[in-house]
Amino acid sequence: MPTHKRLRLRHYGLIAITLLVIGFFIAEAVWWPFLAGPLEKQLTQTLNRKVSLTQGDFKLRFLGGIKVHVAQLVVAPPPWSTATSMLEATRVELNLNYADLWNAYQGQRLSVASLQAASLDTNLERSASGQVSWQLRNSGTPPAIPLFNLLEVPKGTLKFSDAQLQLMVESEFSASAINKTFNINGTGSFKKLPLKFAILTSNILPWESAETAAARVGLKINATVGRVTLAFNGTALNATSINDFGGNYTIKGPSLAALGDPIGVTLPTTSAFVSDGIIVRSTADWSVIAKTLNIGASRLSGAFKFTEKNASRNLSGRLSGTKLNLIDLAPTIGGSTNGIRNNAKGKVLPNRPFDLASLRAMDANILIDIKEVDLNTTRLEPLRPLQAHLQLTSGVLTISSIQANTAQGNVRGQLALDGRGQEAIWTARLQISGVRLEQWLKLSKRESLPPYISGQLNGLVNLRGEGRSTAEILASLQGKVAAQIKNGSISHLLIEAAGLDIAQAIGVTIIGDDALKMTCAVADLTVDKGVFRPRLMVIDTKDSALWVAGQVSLAKEILDLKAVVAPRDFSPLTLRTPILVSGSFSTPKFSVDKNKIGIKIGSALLLALVNPLAALLPFIDAGDTQAADNAILGCKNLSIKATGR
Repeated sequence: MPTHKRLRLRHYGLIAITLLVIGFFIAEAVWWPFLAGPLEKQLTQTLNRKVSLTQGDFKLRFLGGIKVHVAQLVVAPPPWSTATSMLEATRVELNLNYADLWNAYQGQRLSVASLQAASLDTNLERSASGQVSWQLRNSGTPPAIPLFNLLEVPKGTLKFSDAQLQLMVESEFSASAINKTFNINGTGSFKKLPLKFAILTSNILPWESAETAAARVGLKINATVGRVTLAFNGTALNATSINDFGGNYTIKGPSLAALGDPIGVTLPTTSAFVSDGIIVRSTADWSVIAKTLNIGASRLSGAFKFTEKNASRNLSGRLSGTKLNLIDLAPTIGGSTNGIRNNAKGKVLPNRPFDLASLRAMDANILIDIKEVDLNTTRLEPLRPLQAHLQLTSGVLTISSIQANTAQGNVRGQLALDGRGQEAIWTARLQISGVRLEQWLKLSKRESLPPYISGQLNGLVNLRGEGRSTAEILASLQGKVAAQIKNGSISHLLIEAAGLDIAQAIGVTIIGDDALKMTCAVADLTVDKGVFRPRLMVIDTKDSALWVAGQVSLAKEILDLKAVVAPRDFSPLTLRTPILVSGSFSTPKFSVDKNKIGIKIGSALLLALVNPLAALLPFIDAGDTQAADNAILGCKNLSIKATGR
């Protein structure tokens, strides 16, 4: 090519480059308004989502980085969504550095130099199948939320719907990088429970700056979920994730079950509770140190860890405390903190159906160590302490290694509730050893007088029942209950009063009560279909033998017992007739055998016609040593067999 032609082409090239440079600077000066349409089209194709830019006030610059100003930006939702838009922003100003864009192209998280908007309204959704509205491409995993070095949104709204979490939120927020705060207040629902919350952070959440991405940020939360209120004050390591935070908490509600419902943890139904402590959330674990856990009048504490991996949920830890009131756990079996509750008229045993599905929702492994268990009565000594091992595996709840001390003795054994079927199967195997009755029973009496009853109580409980409520289980009980009192004594006055021995009772009252040594005291009860029947229930002393017959039906909640005293000695004035206990659990009745008393009184009236002194003959009891010995023979023979001792 001739030299002059090469010079001409070079000249034209310089002119073209000059024109391009001039055109570039002119376009930069006027902010490239003509690129609004092409950019809108390109974004729509790239993101596979309709993107609208208000072209009347569109500005774009490339020098020193990409700078974009848009009067209004609208990003459409995915086709499966019913929302009108996914994002709407006004007066948007976006600055991007080329180095950050290159790093993002290399696979790193995008860092945004600054984003400012007068208002920002978002509508984020996740479907039941896992589709998310913020995934702007057809394939691949959803991109990580960008880091923002400067973010200013004085007014914004966020609507979030997550079908998988059963979460719906409508909230207002403001974000300020200058003040380093992010505030959000909202309402909604979580797992069909009403939700209200307020969040304040010491940095911008959920959009954190690149410089502070690895630093912890302050986090305060006040929330109400259903009937539970929560206050949290701590820090978050990764502000874009709910899986990494920790701090102090205070939480309260009407029952521990109300706390377990929203987080998917099986907790018992209890009295109202309040707790404070430390909570830490990691990727798959919740760790809680409950410094205080007050349930009604109970004062407990503990350390727990909840792990959720795939479909497996597990709660482990230790429950301890200074005091547990059993009445605070009454709602667990369908009762109330004011006493036993039953919806059926005239019934007292709780009949509220168990929530067996909750037993199958997770597994648990809890060690229990409580200094004192109050039995909700002033008549019985508390348990001090109570230790046990609670395990919940595939719907089977077991409380094993039970060791409870009281009145110099102890109770050991195991309780279990199998909730795998339509009806729960309950079993109890307990052994009572060496419980001092004079300490265990809190019966009011003058200090100078001996206790009404004393001795070492030993016994066995072996029961099984099934049903959908406490009442149904008790009504189906099968098994046995046996007890024996060793080296015991009983109030002389009590024995005479039980036998309606007026003369002897008056004498004991005048002279003073004393303790009669019990040569034998045993109860051997069989249980069939919820009915307790004594095979033998006898107390023998040198003065008299007292035995009980009849039955107690938990199925029908009725009493039908008869207490009979066989005296060994002479008494000049006695009505000596069985004492009857009848009626229902709600209205028990105590009476005497009216026929026998009527016969004695009638005989006395007839004899009075012959001689007034003869009227006393029906009330004279010479004693029946043979009857007492016959009754007590079975007591001695069965005492070892009944109790295993």
